[in-house]
Amino acid sequence: MLKKFPPKYISPESLSGYQLKGLQWTVSHAYRNSPFYRGRLEEAKVTPADIRSMDDLRRLPFTTASDLSEGYPFPLLSVDMKDVVRIHSSSGTTGKRKILGYTQKDIGDWATMFARCYEMAGVTREDRVQICVGYGLWTAGTGFQAGAEKIGAMSIPAGPGNLDIQCAFLLDMKTTVLGCTASMGLLLAEEVHRRGIRGLLNLKKVILGAERTSEAMIATIKDLLGVKEVYDIPGLTELYGPGTGLSCRHESGIHYWADYYILEVLDPDTLKPVAPGEIGEMVYTTLGKEATPLIRYRSRDLTRLVEGDCLCGCILPRHDKILGRSDDMITFRGVNVYPGQIDETLSKIDGVGSEFQAIIERREDGRDYMTLKIERAAHMGESADEAVASVVSGEVKRNLMVSCAVRIVPYGTLPRSERKTKRVLDKRVF
Repeated sequence: MLKKFPPKYISPESLSGYQLKGLQWTVSHAYRNSPFYRGRLEEAKVTPADIRSMDDLRRLPFTTASDLSEGYPFPLLSVDMKDVVRIHSSSGTTGKRKILGYTQKDIGDWATMFARCYEMAGVTREDRVQICVGYGLWTAGTGFQAGAEKIGAMSIPAGPGNLDIQCAFLLDMKTTVLGCTASMGLLLAEEVHRRGIRGLLNLKKVILGAERTSEAMIATIKDLLGVKEVYDIPGLTELYGPGTGLSCRHESGIHYWADYYILEVLDPDTLKPVAPGEIGEMVYTTLGKEATPLIRYRSRDLTRLVEGDCLCGCILPRHDKILGRSDDMITFRGVNVYPGQIDETLSKIDGVGSEFQAIIERREDGRDYMTLKIERAAHMGESADEAVASVVSGEVKRNLMVSCAVRIVPYGTLPRSERKTKRVLDKRVF
């Protein structure tokens, strides 16, 4: 397992010592070279010499997306500008983009991390990887391609959208691996089914990233594309981009590359660690990132840590799939609801398809109402709608502690997107 791109430490017990050295380097590097970080660390009354154990991580100040946007264009830059060989970007919280710089080492580390993802998925030099995500300022396309080239597989940089081209490449290029967002994967799978070409494909694996997935969505993609292996890859522009971890074949969580960064899972309100198995916000500290190191960066993404050894034998630790974002939380009749909780609940109900919309409205009586529009599973007829709706309503009430109206709609009628599909529509005016 991971023979070409193995972990940089030899056992789970040795991880803490390895991470401590990286943490000390990062704090020292940022303190010496970044006016922003030096100011933050001085405010917190912490110097590099104070970092003597992993417990000292908690003394460090947090960094947020607002810090990136407000300090536009290079707020966290910790190297000379001449050492920046590339930038990538994502949208910011204040209308300005978050710009991230990369040194040549950063680019190399990212490619190695992504190649490790491919190796974990069993991708080899014999594979042909069709990359159906965006290029340019977005990190996804570049990351998928650099990793494929690092491991020696053929890259097919198709980009997102254009289902005619995607289907033609699947057939003509004899694509064996598909890299895409979950929404694009579903869109393409349904198009392959519509055209009746599944039996003509050479596709073996799908690697999904950039958004939350559900078990129902993954099952649909597997069925319509005729593949047995679907992998989940996390991606965050601030943390290099996609390729910083991957689910293994046992589908028991995402192995994350703890030799490149520290992951804390914290309560979004108290900023204290949550227990393994409890949902919290993912907070990142990089261990060797030069241009824009991260110190306790609040990603707003939600997950939970997975304890124990994985059957695949990989010693790298695991977290669950991304369950949503803390800033996507909806307060409905006094209850905090995350979109990922709706996904999880629906995925366990027979007869429910892969797509849903949650519509929140405030009506004339001043009360809030939630309507769940849910696609029925492709194999189900409408005669079962009433029974399925009743089960959904009961399970949502039991798991989320809220009441909702449920409307079952025909399969394929809710919106699809080649990028990320919006599934929660809050129409309330505050």
